[in-house]
Amino acid sequence: MLTRHRRQALLACTTTLAISVATVAFAQSATTQAKPEEKKAEETKKGETYLSPIVAKGSRTADPYAKAGPVSVVTSDQIDLQSGLETDDLLRGVPGTSTANNPQNPGVAVNIRGFEGSGRVNMMIDGVRQNFRFTGHEAQGFAYFDPAFLSEIDVTRGAVTGVGGGALAGAVNFKTYDVEDLIQDGKNYGGIASATYGSNEAGWSESLIGAYRFNDVFSVLGGISKADPGNYDNGNGVKVPFTEEDLLSGLLKFEVTPDKDHTFKLTGITYDNDFFANSYFQNVKNETVSASYSYTPDNELIDFKANAYWNRLRMKYDANITGGGSAAGRRITDTGKGFDISNTSLFDLGDVSVKANYGVEYFRDDYDVINSAARPAGGVNGSGTNATTGVFSNTTFTYGIVDLTAGLRWDHFSLDGSGAVSAGNPIGLPAGPYTVDKSDGRLNPSVTVALNPTDWFQPYVTYAETSRSPTVNETFAGGSHPGGFQMFFPNPFLEPELSKGWEIGANFTFDGLLDPSDSLRLKANYFHNRIDNYITAALRNGGSQVFFVNNPGKSTVQGFELQAAYDAGYVFGDLAYTYTESDLPSQVNGFGVQSYLPDNIISATLGARFLEDQRLTVGTRLYAVSNAFVGEINRTPPNVPGYGLVDLFANYKFENGFEVTATVTNLFDKTYTPSSSTIAGSTIDTGRGRTFLVTAKAKF
Repeated sequence: MLTRHRRQALLACTTTLAISVATVAFAQSATTQAKPEEKKAEETKKGETYLSPIVAKGSRTADPYAKAGPVSVVTSDQIDLQSGLETDDLLRGVPGTSTANNPQNPGVAVNIRGFEGSGRVNMMIDGVRQNFRFTGHEAQGFAYFDPAFLSEIDVTRGAVTGVGGGALAGAVNFKTYDVEDLIQDGKNYGGIASATYGSNEAGWSESLIGAYRFNDVFSVLGGISKADPGNYDNGNGVKVPFTEEDLLSGLLKFEVTPDKDHTFKLTGITYDNDFFANSYFQNVKNETVSASYSYTPDNELIDFKANAYWNRLRMKYDANITGGGSAAGRRITDTGKGFDISNTSLFDLGDVSVKANYGVEYFRDDYDVINSAARPAGGVNGSGTNATTGVFSNTTFTYGIVDLTAGLRWDHFSLDGSGAVSAGNPIGLPAGPYTVDKSDGRLNPSVTVALNPTDWFQPYVTYAETSRSPTVNETFAGGSHPGGFQMFFPNPFLEPELSKGWEIGANFTFDGLLDPSDSLRLKANYFHNRIDNYITAALRNGGSQVFFVNNPGKSTVQGFELQAAYDAGYVFGDLAYTYTESDLPSQVNGFGVQSYLPDNIISATLGARFLEDQRLTVGTRLYAVSNAFVGEINRTPPNVPGYGLVDLFANYKFENGFEVTATVTNLFDKTYTPSSSTIAGSTIDTGRGRTFLVTAKAKF
């Protein structure tokens, strides 16, 4: 085991926003005191009424089934109940969502609607962007975090206009525990101590998270977690090599609430993991410091939020399995800095109720790359800087049963760096050193019309445009493949990807459907997107030259997504179904990974609660996918077979806050390779075989 090092980072200063004088003056001139029935309607739109026990219980996010758009929440209840599932499995249970999984790499690479990597999906931890990216036999970007600290996962598919936007296909926010998640029932302390043991080399994992409220003003939360799983067997009993890891993580949060109007939060997260992936033993350290401030006075014009963060992720390559390797000594460091400032105002314009959210965000990533100890500048990954400024406005006008939401987001990116290119390159650059210093901006509009004709039915239609700028690793690729049979080239002429799409959908809400106390929630939507300038790798001269290009013409991605949840207390269930049809150009495995989703994906959870106070919960999880296309350029035949999995779980809660969860994953020991999964050079199925897990948890 490598020696662990602890680092401290300086807190980035919180900045303030000069709210538009014209906007405030205009809002103040309008009526700001809504009628009682209008206030009630506004609260309903905020999601402050129903919270489904299976969907949004304990959620810090508004009920997704009340949002006119494709949003989903994986709640703490769902995470706890299916203890033992990987974060990848939790995300694959969300409609339209998968991961570019490499079981050797513990990072998470989210795929939404077949779009993956290089910022097409914005991945965040507590709102802090995770923009670490590199080019290799891997996904083109990972988020590294400890699942033991996860309290909730928020997923938005499609356009994100406000904070967290600026991506092509959506955003995912991995939320860690907050003080209010642990301290309840009028106590001044709370916490969770958890230990899990699993067969099939899942091994031990332990975590301890606690919070203490000193008084009405000051609270603190701390956590530590350890896990060291080994090399597991697939369904055939064959060892999947180098799937072990050695993880140690920490979490620290401070919260100051001097009065009911002001809240300050300071967060520090450390992640330190040793593993083997991409043919090398590696260490990844991810360190995050963030600060947030909210001002929520008794004034409907002001709901002010400001956040600032610093994040550094360093990936370090040691030797390969022979003790050497041309990439030994590689260091890729991404230092990210950013902030976002926003405000929400509520007011009336005559009979029209208005909710306006507006603000600005900025994020910058500096990539410092040493490709190997022997050849620091000789590998595929280049150094450089990406920065993006986003200014946004999202306003909902409500008149009668109609909600009209108009969004505008202006994203301006800058990209700079330098490198050297060899003679005979296929992109027309003169041989020798070159420098890139480019910037551009685009205004992306969106509009949604939603109807609320009844309490149980809300149809909507959306048109939205999004864009994604080229990344440092796409622009500055260079060097050669080990063995010298391929040369890699930069492309400073890359243009941003553009997406224009329509979506039509509906929310359904039913209470007392089959039982006086039951609830049924359902979301369904169809989407159709056309993509310009989609970026993939190109092969020239028989595959000996590789570089990123904008593909000509338009690519179409369309599909249908359905999610539903039913809860009657004694029985519950949820369902997710995705159909996707895509003609995106194929990515070249080795310059990233294929990103196509299977045509059909279905996930379902069924369960029942027994005994006094429903202390015993038992259930099953079903997951099935059809064949998946991966591109003729990557495989012959170009399809990988579908598969189906069955899991079982049971949970018993004792009266003293102690509970035990037992889980069996892959009950029938199915042999399979997860869709959108890859291990470079692997010739065996990589899906985990049958595994038994037991989790003991004490809540105090």
